[in-house]
Amino acid sequence: MFSDARAKLRTVRDLLRFAVSRFEEASLAYGHGTANAYDEAAYLILHTLHLPLNRLEPFLDARLLVAEANSVLDVLERRVRDRVPAAYLTHEAWLGDFRFYVDERVIVPRSHIATALDRGLAAWIPDADSVQRALDLCTGSGCLAILLAHAFPRARVDASDISAPALEVAHRNVEEYHLSERVRPVESDLFSALGDERYDVIVSNPPYVSASAMQTLPPEYRREPELALAGGGDGLGVVRRILQNAKQHLTRRGILLVEVGDGRARLETAYPGVGFTWLEADGADASVFLLERDQLWD
Repeated sequence: MFSDARAKLRTVRDLLRFAVSRFEEASLAYGHGTANAYDEAAYLILHTLHLPLNRLEPFLDARLLVAEANSVLDVLERRVRDRVPAAYLTHEAWLGDFRFYVDERVIVPRSHIATALDRGLAAWIPDADSVQRALDLCTGSGCLAILLAHAFPRARVDASDISAPALEVAHRNVEEYHLSERVRPVESDLFSALGDERYDVIVSNPPYVSASAMQTLPPEYRREPELALAGGGDGLGVVRRILQNAKQHLTRRGILLVEVGDGRARLETAYPGVGFTWLEADGADASVFLLERDQLWD
C-alpha cells in the first residue's frame, strides 16, 4: 500500500488522509504528544516538511516534490510498521511551550508535574525567588529540571537519574536551554549520590507502572526504557523509597511533588495516615501528590 502511495500521492491533503486511514487501520496507540490519529498524522507531516506545527490549513493543497512526499511516507511507514512513538521519529517532545530533544534512551516527557509548575505553587511558595535549591529525581530527558529552573529563576537544580544514557540526553537539553551553570545532571540511584544536599523543592516522575500493567502495554510504550516505567508489583516500589528518604533532603519549609499515574488509591491505602494533597491535572484523574516536609517521616 505504501508503494502505491509513493506513485500517486502528491499533496499534503493526500498524505494526511492516507496517514489517518493507515493509523486507524493499524490501531496505533497514542499518548506521546498527541491523542488521536488525525493530530498525530498532522504533526508528523508538518514536522517532516519543516512547516509550522500550528499551521496545517494553508498547506493542505500544496503539491510536494517527489522527494518531499517520499520523506513523509518513510516516516509514516515506520510509525505503522514498527510502532515507533512519534516523538522518537521526530526526536522532539513538548511540555507546554518547552521543546525537548528525545530518543530511545529516555521516556517521552508527559508529566502532569509540568502543569503544576506552570500554574504555580503560590500556596506553598509565595515567592518563587525564595527557592534556592531544587531537585528532579528520575529526570530522564531533564525536562522537569529545566522547567524547575524556569519556574524558580534563582534556583540551582540537580537532575538525578540512575541511567547514564538518559543523563546524556539530559545534558543535551540542559545545554540547548543554556542552563549548564544552573542545572546539574547527576548519576544517582534516587538520593544515593546526593550526599547531605537539601532542597526547597523536590519533584519526581518515577517509574510507577505495576507489574500486571507492564504486561499489557501497547507496543509504542514498550519501546520506552523499561527502567523508566516499571515500578514493581504494585507500581509503588520507587515511590516508597522516595517517601522514606525525602525528609532528610528537604529544607525546613521544603515540599515534595511526585507523580504516581493511576496509583492514587493504592498509595492512600498503603499510607492511610498521610494527608496527601492531590494537584489538578487538566481534567485527568489527579496523579500528582504534594507533601510538605513536616508530613514526611525519618
